[in-house]
Amino acid sequence: MNRKICVLDDSKLCTDCGECNMCDLDPNKVCDNCMKCINSDGAEFRAIHIDGVITREKDKSK
Repeated sequence: MNRKICVLDDSKLCTDCGECNMCDLDPNKVCDNCMKCINSDGAEFRAIHIDGVITREKDKSK
């Protein structure tokens, strides 16, 4: 059985709690992809700055 890693806490396994499906603006609501969390008045697009990528190192002793 291959278990997934939690997307909110990568130090634990996914327990299918559903917390990752909750709305960022209203934590009592399941996300319905309304996009209100990223929409802005007058903006044609949104962007985020990525300043680094963390990868898991492979075991080099093998």
